[in-house]
Amino acid sequence: MSLSISFALLFGILVFVLIRGKTVKPGPATVCVLFGFFLASTSLAPSISQLVTSFADAISGLRL
Repeated sequence: MSLSISFALLFGILVFVLIRGKTVKPGPATVCVLFGFFLASTSLAPSISQLVTSFADAISGLRL
């Protein structure tokens, strides 16, 4: 059985856990979220998306 979740949900959960664990304060976390939001509207967004997809495909292809 294969489970598929979006990277946005995964990173959202990670940010929530880091804020709850007091590892990252809400201010810097908000800045990082806004940076990601604005980065998504730049011309680099397709390249970053392709890089992340290639990385995910490489990891899913590993046999442990």
